[in-house]
Amino acid sequence: MERLTFQLNWEPNGFQAPYFLARERDFYEEEGVDVAFLEGHGSPFAAEQAAKGEADIALAGASAVLSVQSRGHDPLAVAAVTAKTPAAIYTLRDVFGEPLEEPEQLAGRTVAPSATKTRILTAQLLEDVGIREEVDLLEVDPHTHHRVQHQVLDGSVDAAVGVVTNGLELEDEHDRVADELPIGNHLPVYGMTLVTNPAFADKESEAVSAFLRATARGWAEATAGPEAAIDALVARNATLERRRRIEREKFETAARDLQFSSHLEEAGWGNHDGERWRRLASALAETDLLEGEIDPDAAWTNDSLDTEAPVVRKYAERVGR
Repeated sequence: MERLTFQLNWEPNGFQAPYFLARERDFYEEEGVDVAFLEGHGSPFAAEQAAKGEADIALAGASAVLSVQSRGHDPLAVAAVTAKTPAAIYTLRDVFGEPLEEPEQLAGRTVAPSATKTRILTAQLLEDVGIREEVDLLEVDPHTHHRVQHQVLDGSVDAAVGVVTNGLELEDEHDRVADELPIGNHLPVYGMTLVTNPAFADKESEAVSAFLRATARGWAEATAGPEAAIDALVARNATLERRRRIEREKFETAARDLQFSSHLEEAGWGNHDGERWRRLASALAETDLLEGEIDPDAAWTNDSLDTEAPVVRKYAERVGR
């Protein structure tokens, strides 16, 4: 058995359910890899750990991969997990005054982002629809998303930026109708990726391919049976039982709305589309998130994917797409 360390981006949550399901059902073991899960502290941390060789493989957002690359490291995304970012603009109906359905409705409004990366994506979205100068997009509050949620609740801002299901959380907790505008539906850039570094990808190519095959199986099984995936997640962290509905919705949103693209359906699970990386790099280049030059085409590879494995090559067919 080859032992691998897998650095998560955050503490266990619904977005990570497929990995816990893959481990529970011994998919990694059947591929000959013994995977130790490491709890996360954010995507930039995860991407840097993988780039520096402190973790063998990491789960990290594509924007974090490019940010870490700009700091002189060499993170290498070996699989594109979600074709769309999980970032979303959300609000409460009684605060916003109408259902939030289109980005253009944000003209003349105040929007509070919870993180630098989601602020960047929001700014790009507003620029794309021609209303960037008409929206008061606040700077990131140091108290993160909990603070912006309170700002939405008390009506001091019109909307906030977080991830899909943040609005649903407010709806559940306060019995008020919420609306969400997924940024990924309007901005074609990658969301979550699996990351290592070039040296590890080259030296342990078989182990990386095995990990990716098992992970693809986990995603396929979780997509087909979300409840079992959430069971595996809760088995890892029992405190999530009280949030089961939210965590299931988080995963099902990722499975239904974020993971698929026409490229995935044609090329298979995890296969990168370079144009999505270049669009993201272009958006980040207009911000101060990057500390140096980046090369988006050097940040990813399809070489680690076993394109002959049915679960990779025929993934969309396998999950009924």
